[in-house]
Amino acid sequence: MASSGSSDVELTRSVADFVVGTQAGDLPDAVVELGKKHILDGLGLALSGSVARSGELVRRHLDDLGLAEGSATVIGGGRKVAPRFAAFANGVGIHADDYDDTQLAVAPDRVYGLLTHPTAPALPAAFAMAETLGADGRSFMLAYHLGVEVECKIAEAIAPRHYQTGFHATATCGTFAAAAATAKLLGLDVDATRRALSIAGSQSAGLRENFGTMTKPFHAGRSSESGVAAAQFASYGWTAAGRILEAPRGFFNAAGGGYDVNAIYGKLGAPWTFVEPGISIKPHPSGSLTHPGMTEMLRLIKANDIRAEDVVRVRVGTNSNMPNALIHHRPKDELQAKFSMEFCMAILLLDHRAGLAEFTDAAVEREDVKAMIEKVDFVIDDVAEAAGYHLMTTIIDITLKDGRTISGRADFGKGSPAFPMSYDEVAGKFRENAEFAGMAADKASRIVELVHGVDRLASLDELAELLIVA
Repeated sequence: MASSGSSDVELTRSVADFVVGTQAGDLPDAVVELGKKHILDGLGLALSGSVARSGELVRRHLDDLGLAEGSATVIGGGRKVAPRFAAFANGVGIHADDYDDTQLAVAPDRVYGLLTHPTAPALPAAFAMAETLGADGRSFMLAYHLGVEVECKIAEAIAPRHYQTGFHATATCGTFAAAAATAKLLGLDVDATRRALSIAGSQSAGLRENFGTMTKPFHAGRSSESGVAAAQFASYGWTAAGRILEAPRGFFNAAGGGYDVNAIYGKLGAPWTFVEPGISIKPHPSGSLTHPGMTEMLRLIKANDIRAEDVVRVRVGTNSNMPNALIHHRPKDELQAKFSMEFCMAILLLDHRAGLAEFTDAAVEREDVKAMIEKVDFVIDDVAEAAGYHLMTTIIDITLKDGRTISGRADFGKGSPAFPMSYDEVAGKFRENAEFAGMAADKASRIVELVHGVDRLASLDELAELLIVA
């Protein structure tokens, strides 16, 4: 693990060079097509998140600020505000149900939770600023991809201590994503982009103690807003340090105690994170660490016709870092349930599905769910531990009344690059989320069509108009 004291690399400058120098034609076709799935997924989540309790409170906050006019759409909310506040609202919405995409790790010591939900900070910033500036779809997509790439490489580079001691990487690294995306759309030069990243670094914040509360999605919204503001201030000529990532008192050392320079220097776009190792899309609205186990549990239920009433005990074994995020063993509400391996296993055994309709306070309060949770043992497993923290190895043993034990193992879940969702499958998820928000089916279908060709749009005007439900 290198620190700033052992490297003379102008790391922040290299990130700024990448943001300024990369053009739309530099994006590989595979990256463009993958990005479309994630943009569609993010827009659908902003819709469903807009009808969450947090969405209502965000709109109340916007009203309290007296934001009567603006140029950027609050998705689902039927209003336009200044771009930084649209980025905040839509970032909260995308992350409200913990249903958004998840970066995969590269190095074996990279704890999965250390990494980020990359679209939640990057997409709202890019969308708000592109809409405000009247940018075309190609420019919007490039800004989104640059934001995601910067965010993911920064998350991969910072020392694991960052996450392990309590920082929420989506909040901290996401601020750089939003700054990079906004800086690109504003056409900032290298010096101004470097200052934008530096201003973003001083706003980087978010603590994991707030997992299972509304403050977790608040992190995503605030990181997106902060990145937009950082780039705007840089465009005015606001001054800031030039080495915010690598300096002894900079982001990597202050927030992580060090970093791996080789995980980021020369690695931006080489390869693009979307291609290698890839970014997962969630099939369930719960913490990503539950997904390999949920995928395998569903497979075991279907393959063995397992009935809930026949289950005596369930053992779920993972590495020692996964319980650090899945902290709610007896959840009290829907937000805590998203970070409860026990709830996720229980609801699948009982209902054979786990979508937005299952992650509700009413479901958490069901007596059959509480009883099934008591049958689930969530433990550290030696085999899963030995597999490495870059995997989400989950080992399941289901003991039945007839004496049988049904067992399975998964390192990745549905939606991961190893088990990907197609554009049509993501479109199905989008339509469910849009319907959940009260959107008509024909409008949802048109959005699916527009996003599929987003790189050919002359502007985002039609797409933005369709994303207003109220």
